[in-house]
Amino acid sequence: MAMSIFTLSLLISLVLLSSNTHSSIIQLPQEDSPISVPECDIDLLEFPLNFEYLQAEFFLRASVGHGLDKVAPNLSMGGPPPRGARRANLDPLTRDIITQFAHQDIGHLRAIKSNVQGFPRPLMDLSPRCFAAMMDEAFGHPLRPAFDPYANNINFLLASYLLPYVGLTGYVGINPGLKGALSRRLVAGLLGMQSAQDAVIRTLLYERGMMKVQPYDITVSEFTKRISDMRNRLGGTGVKDKGIIVPPVMGPEEKHPGCVLAGDRYAVAYERTPREILRILYGKSTAHSPGGFFPDGANGKIARGYLHSD
Repeated sequence: MAMSIFTLSLLISLVLLSSNTHSSIIQLPQEDSPISVPECDIDLLEFPLNFEYLQAEFFLRASVGHGLDKVAPNLSMGGPPPRGARRANLDPLTRDIITQFAHQDIGHLRAIKSNVQGFPRPLMDLSPRCFAAMMDEAFGHPLRPAFDPYANNINFLLASYLLPYVGLTGYVGINPGLKGALSRRLVAGLLGMQSAQDAVIRTLLYERGMMKVQPYDITVSEFTKRISDMRNRLGGTGVKDKGIIVPPVMGPEEKHPGCVLAGDRYAVAYERTPREILRILYGKSTAHSPGGFFPDGANGKIARGYLHSD
């Protein structure tokens, strides 16, 4: 019961964060207004559209069975629909939470595109096979049967564990490079919501940490450790990720094994560069070769620049 109360309190915090964000909403430019962010910020502000598209489509299609093309077709800008996504087998609470996440990510797309032109939705692979390949990479061998993110509640939460934290570290990483006050305010607001989504997913998994994921007979905690270790390995710049249960020396103040929120020794969020983000989302140790969630590569000047260089 205590853990359920903890979960409920965190969800309430998320609602309050959302309310505070709306009460101090960024003043976005009108269509006929000149661009209000410095030119040097444009590429950095556009880059997160890649993982916001990814999350919006994954959460939408898993929760309600359709994606941006039905809910907000203008936001896709004619980009191809994702491959392989479908409605997941979720309990009512999880479906409600994920539906909220989906609409939050639609709002993120609108917020970014109200400040910069943006780019079309890239081709994304949200098929069970793509997620299974990611899990196989995390464990270093194929899981049998192949992991299916849409099969049940716990599988979906583990699949979701793959996404918001990557965006969280990405927002932390691009923030120091922004020059404009509006740009920094926008990214701070997006980071707050991305962090909250990650916190809810981690909390729901933490509550089930010792549960065995069937039919693999592997705990939820071990799954998160393997996924986090994989992201550290793919990112290629050391430890910037932790599972939900860690050795106490890696926990808060080096004293607690619980890691419901991942941070450094001072409990400060880790940062990742766009290059690191692409390496993780491509499922490869390079940003120069597409794959993983983006079969043709991510979009935008930064991502395409890596694809066209050695």
